[in-house]
Amino acid sequence: MTVLIDPPNWPGPRGLMWSHLVSDSSLEELHAFAVRLGVPERAFDRDHYDVPETVHARAVELGAEAVSSRELLRRLIAGGLRRRKRHRVG
Repeated sequence: MTVLIDPPNWPGPRGLMWSHLVSDSSLEELHAFAVRLGVPERAFDRDHYDVPETVHARAVELGAEAVSSRELLRRLIAGGLRRRKRHRVG
C-alpha cells in the first residue's frame, strides 16, 4: 500500500503548479492520507487529489513516494483504481 505523488508540473489556480496524489491500492488509504496532509475533500477528482506545489515536500515527509507522472499513472492503472472521465456522445 503506497501513496504516490508526481512532480508539480501542472499549471493551476493561484499561479501555482500542481501535483497528483494517488494510492496504488485503495481510495480509503488515499483519503486518510489526504486528511493527514490537510488537503480538502473538494480537491478529490475521481481517482486522485490535485495538490499544489506548496504541499509536495510535506507529502513526501509524511510518506508519499515521489514518482514520475508516467509511473504514477502506470501504478494507478495496475492497482485497478484508474477512473477515466466519461465522454458524452452526441
